[in-house]
Amino acid sequence: MTTCVVVRKGTEVAIAADALVTFGDTRLSRAYERNQKVFPVGDSFVALAGTTAHFPVMRSLLVGMGEECRLGSRDDVFRTFLKVHEKLKSEYFINTKEDDDDPYESSQIVCLIANPHGIYGVYSYREVFSFDRFWGIGSGRNYALGAMHAVYDRPDFGAGDIARVGVDAGVEFDKSSAGPIDVHVVALQDVASPANNNEGAA
Repeated sequence: MTTCVVVRKGTEVAIAADALVTFGDTRLSRAYERNQKVFPVGDSFVALAGTTAHFPVMRSLLVGMGEECRLGSRDDVFRTFLKVHEKLKSEYFINTKEDDDDPYESSQIVCLIANPHGIYGVYSYREVFSFDRFWGIGSGRNYALGAMHAVYDRPDFGAGDIARVGVDAGVEFDKSSAGPIDVHVVALQDVASPANNNEGAA
């Protein structure tokens, strides 16, 4: 799995991830392949957790959508990922089945988004969350959340510092996470608290 986090603090947002890929019991570190779990899409950065098959698919899909890929608000992200789901089915042949009692088809995608408008999380049934402070995904998520909670209010720590601490905790304690750590920091366009519903915010 992985450790990926997003952080919002002051006038900045940050997104960060580890660099380890695993195949069962086999580890593929950055020493053997340039694994990058965070990639740019317009003015956004996106981080994925889950099967490695998602990474080339989502890079190709989101970048290829051009202006149709709008990630500037919670509603924009939701509408974009509705389109993503259709393309995943029709062009990339995704298996939408998870459980027999699924309420909706699954996109099989879990990701975080950071951009000048805020930080967002997207889950497999197109649930979209807009976070006020920070969040994490992947097998190292709980370690990252605890570490970021411990340092978030330090006045000398910006969004990028907090994100790095979070992923570093995942790298330290999660067997499926390893460095180096990629951190990307973006300036917020509007530093006021998000107007979107922030359920699920840390």
